Amino acid sequence: MRINTNVSSLNAQESAVNTNNTLKNSLEKLSSGLRINKAADDASGLAIADKLRTQATSINQATDNGNSAITLLQIADKSMAEQSNILDTVKAKLIQANTDTTSSAGKDAIAADINKLLEQLNNIAEQTNYNGTALLQNDIGSSGTGAMTGLTFQVGETSSDTISVGTIRSNTSGLTSLSAVYSAVSDGTISDMTTASLGGLQAKVDSSITKLNEFRAEIGSTQNQVESAVRNLMTQATNVNAAESIIRDVDYAKESANFNKQNIIAQAGSYAISQANTVQQNVLKLLQ
Repeated sequence: MRINTNVSSLNAQESAVNTNNTLKNSLEKLSSGLRINKAADDASGLAIADKLRTQATSINQATDNGNSAITLLQIADKSMAEQSNILDTVKAKLIQANTDTTSSAGKDAIAADINKLLEQLNNIAEQTNYNGTALLQNDIGSSGTGAMTGLTFQVGETSSDTISVGTIRSNTSGLTSLSAVYSAVSDGTISDMTTASLGGLQAKVDSSITKLNEFRAEIGSTQNQVESAVRNLMTQATNVNAAESIIRDVDYAKESANFNKQNIIAQAGSYAISQANTVQQNVLKLLQ
């Protein structure tokens, strides 16, 4: 019987160290809620989970881009809706002017009113913007009366996942023949115009209304497209997050059972070490 090296105690200590390490890892998972806290827990699983997390982050940002685009498009549409109301009023006033029941003074008052309405139509085009980006012409302010060059929104994970809206020029210069109407009433007099000339102005306003409706249709169809993309992205994000959860998150029922098991083993190991040390004392009986 040898007592210089207590092999039984050493074996028990080794098992206790391994059990305590397992117990520590189990407690770490329970406290963090994650099955994978470091690469050593599951190297391949960590790589997959991190890739899924990156994908989810990209999808969420694309969703935010889409929601911002929807807001931008709504601003443009609401502004053009007011412009549409202005053109409806202009058309009605031209009809009012094109009748002999309206006096010459009344016609000139109508011309002045139309002139102010068209100035406001231009003001709307000049002022409508989203975060500094002009929406109804190529720049904010009266100097930028050209066409807005079109906008592109990334609504997806890759740079090719984009949705675009075409060019818009919703001012008196861009709405087909509206500039001719604006010029005709700019001096505030239309009393000297013939019935045919006033009828021609009405036709030009009709053309402008048609052009404005084309712009609004472009905005509306683009908004529907973006909203559809956002709904799809939200579904993708949910599924990707669920996939990551399966890999990364801890199963509490399973890990709690494992923790209790290791805890019992650790207590048994402590008892085994004490018994291994006690057994060596039996050698004293040989010396009596």
